[in-house]
Amino acid sequence: MTRALNKNKKPETNNKNRACNYFLGSFGSPCSFRDLTIMRPCRRCPIIRPSSRCAASYTIPRLNARIPAHHAVILRYGRTFLQTVHPMLKKLFQSFRSPKRHTQHIRSTPEVLNSSQHSLQKSQFSRYAVNIVERLQNAGYQAYLVGGCVRDMMLGITPKDFDVATSATPEQVRAEFRNARIIGRRFKLVHIHFGREIIEVATFRANHPQNDEEEDSNQSSRNESGRILRDNVYGTLEEDAQRRDFTINALYYDPVSERILDYANGVHDIRNHLIRLIGDPKQRYQEDPVRMLRAVRFAAKLNFGIEKHSAAPIRELAPMLREIPSARLFEEVLKLFLSGHAADTFEMLVDLQLFDPLFPASAEALEYNPTYTHTLISEALVNTDLRIKQNKPVTPAFLFAALLWPALPARVLRLQERGMPPIPAMQEAAHELIAEQCQRIAIPKRFTMPIREIWDMQERLPRRSGKRADLLLDNPRFRAGYDFLLLRESAGEQTDGLGEWWTDYQDANDSERRDMIRDLSGKDEGTGAPRKRRRSGGAKRKRTADAPSTTGE
Repeated sequence: MTRALNKNKKPETNNKNRACNYFLGSFGSPCSFRDLTIMRPCRRCPIIRPSSRCAASYTIPRLNARIPAHHAVILRYGRTFLQTVHPMLKKLFQSFRSPKRHTQHIRSTPEVLNSSQHSLQKSQFSRYAVNIVERLQNAGYQAYLVGGCVRDMMLGITPKDFDVATSATPEQVRAEFRNARIIGRRFKLVHIHFGREIIEVATFRANHPQNDEEEDSNQSSRNESGRILRDNVYGTLEEDAQRRDFTINALYYDPVSERILDYANGVHDIRNHLIRLIGDPKQRYQEDPVRMLRAVRFAAKLNFGIEKHSAAPIRELAPMLREIPSARLFEEVLKLFLSGHAADTFEMLVDLQLFDPLFPASAEALEYNPTYTHTLISEALVNTDLRIKQNKPVTPAFLFAALLWPALPARVLRLQERGMPPIPAMQEAAHELIAEQCQRIAIPKRFTMPIREIWDMQERLPRRSGKRADLLLDNPRFRAGYDFLLLRESAGEQTDGLGEWWTDYQDANDSERRDMIRDLSGKDEGTGAPRKRRRSGGAKRKRTADAPSTTGE
């Protein structure tokens, strides 16, 4: 009978779509799966109750099968199933989950502002951004203009860029636009190029699961402190609104219907000039500590105040900025100080204790010599803001040179006390300081080299005798070095009128310049300054020329 059954049995095929049933004891995991307790919800009530102990099994469904939601939790001695299985099996089970998460929302129904309730018009926005929204909507997706461009338009500010949020995944967006390119790993985005203009398109995101075991590392991940390392958990429009950082950035504008969707009372905060985080401030800062810098930047740029609950955890969490990659902090610092409101930004950074994790050496100098350090940095930032408002070019090299200079003189002095000459001491101290700073903020080499040259000029500008003044005047870095010298004097540094001398020297004619150099030589002789030594080779050549007269010719 057994043989007959075996003959009638169909041979098994290697079909990847068939369901496979595996007993928990046969996974090959290093841990034992005996004595498992299976927790299943009771039919009469939603309370999870333990069932009798049994030889439990787990059925892996066929490929692309729909997995029904249930509340079964498998426990072993008080630990969840995913905590006890082999890491490879945990990854296998996580791969069955959809990247979409269903979480509770603070607000699911937005406040809708019709065209008669706001002043925004479709024609005010980039025609390329509007075209993207229209094409995505025609393809069956949700799409809106979102974030800073909507906020700035409501405040009468010209946006610097335009962002689009959509229900389409990055791959679906790329399929709709030939000129689209997917970028990013931590946060996948699509850049759609229209000549020099780039429109950024992001898929609706959802909040990360609170339970680490429910988190799929392919879509999302956090470190031990709660900082988000990967953020590709897609969601709905409502979820996307709740996961945005500030209420004023959670405004969605539909250029087709000309409506604004407000899920977080952002319009109210714009009218009241408030920067307010969405959700629990401490948790949101832990997810991404850069949000603390963004809060300061928006407050300075828009002349808003930071709402008290949003500002309360910043001083405590400020050291978390040390965990942020230095390359990302460089970009954030440029946004902070090159937005035209650098002076106000600096005051807020110092007040909220955010300056220390960004510029530790300068923060130490600010504590040791507060008047000089604060004055020099503030003067530099005020000048930077003025140049930006006048549409004049601004180089980050000069900005970083001013931000780091207060920490440099003490280091140079220590090296000189060890017997090192002034210029080599300046160069060595500059190298050490920039190397330390690049550990926090990755300043590119195209900026670190000019920084050193500007600092090096501060040691060379006092040396004006002979032809040195003219040679310095022809140096490509003279103007930056001269401006930096005037900045030092405006901060109260004593230079014996060096800045005024160089100002007069630039305006003088050739004969007046010779007189100025002659006056310096007289002073040097009076002070016992060493003269320039002649090359020994000249004396040798002279002796060689005189030698024939002693040969009797």
